[in-house]
Parts: sequence; structure tokens; C-alpha cells
Amino acid sequence: MKQLLLTTILICLISFIGKSQEHLPTANDYSAFVKTKTLIVLDDNPMSEYNFRIKDVIKNNWTITEYGFISNKEFEKKRFNPKYSFIINSIVTFNKDKTKARYNFLSLVMGGKEKRIANMPDLCSVPLSYKHVHEDVYSYKLPCFIRFMQNHVKLVSKNPEIISANVLKYYNKNASLLQGKTLYLIKVELQKEVNSLAKIRKVYPGKVKIVTKEEVEKAINCKKENIVFLHKVGPESSKTKARCFKILVGASDSDFYYFDYHMIKKKQSDSFLEKDFKRIAR
Repeated sequence: MKQLLLTTILICLISFIGKSQEHLPTANDYSAFVKTKTLIVLDDNPMSEYNFRIKDVIKNNWTITEYGFISNKEFEKKRFNPKYSFIINSIVTFNKDKTKARYNFLSLVMGGKEKRIANMPDLCSVPLSYKHVHEDVYSYKLPCFIRFMQNHVKLVSKNPEIISANVLKYYNKNASLLQGKTLYLIKVELQKEVNSLAKIRKVYPGKVKIVTKEEVEKAINCKKENIVFLHKVGPESSKTKARCFKILVGASDSDFYYFDYHMIKKKQSDSFLEKDFKRIAR
């Protein structure tokens, strides 16, 4: 998919991974957002799966502001107008990564005077995939990510004190709320030490079900209560070895119950690790 070619962002994005203090959004940014019209920037390829999915997802889930759909070309003209906010699928790299791996992020940003897209107030960003990974790895999860963005904006608007260079810790506290919920996990996304129910039970006492991608998608579409699924961002079959993001997401409430990442290396595969289970079991 052709994302915004100009949006290779050489910073760590706010909301999850950390960001320098001068690039943090302010409480005023969140207050201003609800008065904007949100424009969803579409892929240049009209037949892309992202375009097909995001149009229906927005129509069925976006309620916080007025919205519309625009092209990359229109985005370049409108992004300097503070009356607009934007949902963009952008390409992100991290300065500290020696591999220079590139990732797809879904970001909610504010229009304004900033010349660099990297400096536009970033209200919420969610990692979707490595750049080369096919869209079908994440596209069926878009309803939850779009609902989460709105929940996140509402949360920060009411609690601006949580704005920081790393909001990660705030969402990790939700791991304590996993009791009584069932984790929907796909076997190939689990470290070999914890890729069966028997192995998982040794380190995690909660409810777990090994499922297929189709079962996860059905739970999302039906907003199945008390189901939490894993969104893993990794290189998949590629030889690229950089970050592996892991997010536990509620199928019905779209809350984040756990967020972390690790650098992929010999003892840390492209998967949800044994130590991740131990962390959420605390």
C-alpha cells in the first residue's frame, strides 16, 4: 500500500513509545480537536484493502467529530488548517534502531502551522505493522483501533495530567482488569515456550483460548464481551529483526490492557513472550 511518502517520521510517537517533551500534545490540542472536522487520508491506490476497510469502519464507529475522506494530495493542502484533524496511515522509523526498520502507524493528528508532519500535534498513534507486511494482518482490527483513538482522546481530555512522554504505563495498569476475561491468542504469535494451553497455564492463571484469525475477527465484529485479543506487530516472515510490539485489546470495549515492545533477537522471538504472560499475571 502506498502510504504518505512524506511521512517518514524520525521520532518516537506520543501515546505509547515516548516522545521528546517539545513534541508532546497539549491539553489545548485535545480541547481543540472536538471542534475540528476529522479527515481520513486514503491510500493512493483506490483498490487497497485499507481504503475498503477504513471507509466502513469510520462510518460505523466514528462519532466524536464530523468526518470526511481525502486524498494524499488534498492532505497536503489542508494540513495547515487548524479547523481539521487527520487520521493518517504513515510510515514511521526510529532514530535509535540500527536496522532502520519501517513501520505502519495509524495516527490522529491536528492540523496547524507546523511545516513538518513529524511536528503536528499527535493525539494518538497505534502501530499497525511493518511496512512490508500485507494489510490483511491488521485491517480486520481497524474497528477496535478507531474506537480506541476516540476513547483515548476522551480520557486525556478529562485527565490532561496523564499527557507525558510515555503514556504506556497508564494502559499497562489495565492488566489487572484481565481477571474474568478470556485471551484470544493465535498460536503462531506465541513464543514456543508458551504456545500451548498447558505451557501457558504454568505462568498465567487466567482464561486463554487458542484461536484462528477468523475467530478474532468475528469477536471484533460482534463486539464479543470479555474477550481480549493480541495485536502483534512483527516482521513476520521477513529477515528484518527490529521491534515487536504487543498490545492486548478488548474486542467489545476496545480498551488496551497491555502494551509493550521488545527488540527481536535470539531469545526474544517475533511473538508474545513468556515474560509477557508473567507481567500480566502479576
